[in-house]
Amino acid sequence: MKSAIYPGSFDPVTFGHLDVIKRTANIFDELTVSVLDNHLKTPLFSVEERVKILQEATKDIPNVKIDSFKGLLIDYAKKKGVHVAVRGLRAITDFEYELQIAQTNHKLSGGELDTMFLTTSLEYAYLSSSSVKEIASFNGDISMCVPEFIAKLVYEKYGF
Repeated sequence: MKSAIYPGSFDPVTFGHLDVIKRTANIFDELTVSVLDNHLKTPLFSVEERVKILQEATKDIPNVKIDSFKGLLIDYAKKKGVHVAVRGLRAITDFEYELQIAQTNHKLSGGELDTMFLTTSLEYAYLSSSSVKEIASFNGDISMCVPEFIAKLVYEKYGF
């Protein structure tokens, strides 16, 4: 069985994330979307909330599992027995950053973890969780960025 991990913050999940999830699910037999519990960031949603949101957003994709992890991706992937991480790329600037991480993970894992890059569909190339949060914090329209149920949750976090 071919499996992959799509790690990320997903704070919040955007249409861009969902695009990468759906396309990756078509390539692999099993995809684990894993929310990173990153102590260096202050997220809008807790890890548990992000897991629940992802479960709802991907409920119609049968070969997608949702999980969370702390620590290094290489340790998590080894524990799961997965040898491929998937990362989405929006622009060339993403590639430079992601390439360095991919090379580091490959080296630290002793060559056991490869990274597959998927470019986001052009219609989502502008999207980032950070921009969604910024727009929402000013009560701007995020309906073109996230599913309706996620937009409601984001606005609630900002008191709208």
